[in-house]
Amino acid sequence: MSPQASGLSLQPDWGVWLTAARPRTLAASVAPVVVGTAIAASIDSFRPSAALLALFGSLSIQIGTNLANDYSDFKRGADADRVGPQRVTQSGLVKPSTVKNAALAAFGLAMVFGLTLAVLSGWPIVVIGIASIAAGWLYTGGPWPLGYHGLGDLFVFIFFGLVATCGTVYAEALEVPAQAWIAGAAMGALSTAILVVNNLRDRATDARVGKNTLAVKIGARATRVEYVVLLTLAFGLALALKGRPWPLVALPLALQPLRRVLRSDGAALNPALGETARLQLVFAALLAVELWR
Repeated sequence: MSPQASGLSLQPDWGVWLTAARPRTLAASVAPVVVGTAIAASIDSFRPSAALLALFGSLSIQIGTNLANDYSDFKRGADADRVGPQRVTQSGLVKPSTVKNAALAAFGLAMVFGLTLAVLSGWPIVVIGIASIAAGWLYTGGPWPLGYHGLGDLFVFIFFGLVATCGTVYAEALEVPAQAWIAGAAMGALSTAILVVNNLRDRATDARVGKNTLAVKIGARATRVEYVVLLTLAFGLALALKGRPWPLVALPLALQPLRRVLRSDGAALNPALGETARLQLVFAALLAVELWR
C-alpha cells in the first residue's frame, strides 16, 4: 500500500528527490555540454563561466523534464503497472502537486541560469532556453504530449543532442562551426538510445494506457534495430569528425547494454539504462579530449 493510500503524509527527503530526478538519465544533459565546451576550446573560445552556466541550465531543464514526466504520466495513468524504476508520484512518496511545483521550480532555475548566460552571450540563448523548457513540459504534458504521439525520440535527439551541444558552443564562442552539428548529432544519438531502452521496456504498459511512444508504434524488433542504428551512428559520426580512434575506446561499454536490448525485455532492461548512460559519458569524455587537442 502506498503512503497516500494509507493516509500517511510523508515529507520527502533528499533520497526521494534524487530518485525523482532519475540520476541515471542525467548523462544526456551533461555529455553534450562537455563536448560543446571542447569544441569551443578547439577554436580558442573556452569560457569557464559560460560553460558552467550552460551545464547547470542543461541539468535543470532535464531534472524539470523528468519531474514533469513523473507528474504527467501519473495524471494520465501511464504508471499504473510500472515495470521500470520507482516513480515518486505513482508510488505515493510525494504528492502530485508537490512534484508539479518541483518541476516548475527546476524550469524556473533553468531560466535564471539561462538569463545569466544571455547577459554573457546574447539573446539567442533566451530563445534556446524558452524552446527547451517548453519542449520539456510538453514532452508528456499539455493537450498534445509529444511523448504520447511517438515524437519523444525526435525531441531527445534535437534538444539533448543538437540544441544542447550547439547551444553550448554558441554560448562560449558566439558561433557554431560545422563540427558542432556533427558532434551534436552523435550526442543526440546516444541520448535517444537511453530513451529507446526506456520505451522498449515499457511498450506493453504504455500501449495499454494510450501512450503511443515510437516503440509502441513500430514494435520491439524495430525498436531494437533503432538502438543498434543509434549506437552505430554515434561512433560513425565521432570518427568522421577527426578520423581517429579515440571514441572507439568506449566501444566495449556498448556491448553489455546492446546484449540486454537484443535479448531481454521488461524489467530485465533496467540495468541497460544506466549502462547506456555510462557509455554516453565515457564516449563524450573521449570525444571531448580528441576535439580539444
